[in-house]
Amino acid sequence: MITISLCMIVKNEEAVLERCLQSAAPLADELIVVDTGSTDSTVEIARRFGAQVFSFPWRDDFSAARNVSFEAASMDYCLWLDADDIILPDDLSKLLAMKETLPPDTDMVMLPYHTAFDADGVPTFTCYRERLIRNHAGFRWEGVVHEAIAPRGVVRYGDGAVTHRKTGPGDPDRNLRILEGLRVRRPLTPREQFYYARELTYHGRDWEAAAQFADFLRTGGGWAPDSIQAAIDLAECYRRLEQPEQILPSLVLGLCFGAPTPELCCALGQRYLELEQWEAAIYWYEQAMNRPEHLGFTLPDCRNYIPLLQLCVCHDRLGDWRKAAAYNEAACRLRPQSPACAYNRAYFDRIAQQNADRN
Repeated sequence: MITISLCMIVKNEEAVLERCLQSAAPLADELIVVDTGSTDSTVEIARRFGAQVFSFPWRDDFSAARNVSFEAASMDYCLWLDADDIILPDDLSKLLAMKETLPPDTDMVMLPYHTAFDADGVPTFTCYRERLIRNHAGFRWEGVVHEAIAPRGVVRYGDGAVTHRKTGPGDPDRNLRILEGLRVRRPLTPREQFYYARELTYHGRDWEAAAQFADFLRTGGGWAPDSIQAAIDLAECYRRLEQPEQILPSLVLGLCFGAPTPELCCALGQRYLELEQWEAAIYWYEQAMNRPEHLGFTLPDCRNYIPLLQLCVCHDRLGDWRKAAAYNEAACRLRPQSPACAYNRAYFDRIAQQNADRN
């Protein structure tokens, strides 16, 4: 059985740190906490759980702090969490089982990271992250924000997820401030440029964001999942900027970087639906339901619920209300409480009744 060092960087996390550590403690053989300047009880909470606590002056560089936490680890593998992450009981059981059975040649384990949820707690935004990394194998974090470790070696996938449960707004300007400060000192790496463009969109600076996304896609060098997402994000910038003629060309750029993701297929389907090109929309929504899992940002509804609802619309516009109703019922089975499904069901019931009355 492998051993695990749980590695964390923290600052003023007294509101959430205990919750995180309680959820993850059964998985960890060692707890490493790097504190970057807490003034509350964060350090005391960490020590209460038996953590080795190290101080590291904050310098607007998340990778630097995470690398310090990995350097202090002594177990076989490093597992990283943020203080506002938790491991739910079902996922903990999966991860404990994985800990006992993980093949010894594994360099990295990618795990789902759930970061947004609907009213019923069902994940609506997921991505796979490099969550468990072999220690002392030369892996290094890169990127001042949205830091990452590039996968290499023997990479395996697990289904035990980490759940992000943010409790406060944080500092919404922090990442943009860090990246704009970095741009003054040196050119951004492709990954940094991708996230800089995304930060610009969060701040309503869509013209600037569009220019950054376009340059990122033109110059290349980014990870394929980031490039596909950048094409989707660029199209959305043009939508908000009321430049509809640029939406489809932007989405098509995403096809240059690999097999289309369900999210890209849905975006293409939506654009063709807006253009009332029903057959083209049907093609892309059907593709969305047949695409495999991928490493980029994942909207689970793009693999089933959204395509089913939109296929309902397309077939209705083509005059095949029975096929449209069947797609709606399939969507209803996934989301029984969906107002859209209920509206559609009532609409098709009226059509069926009108046909029955005529006969």
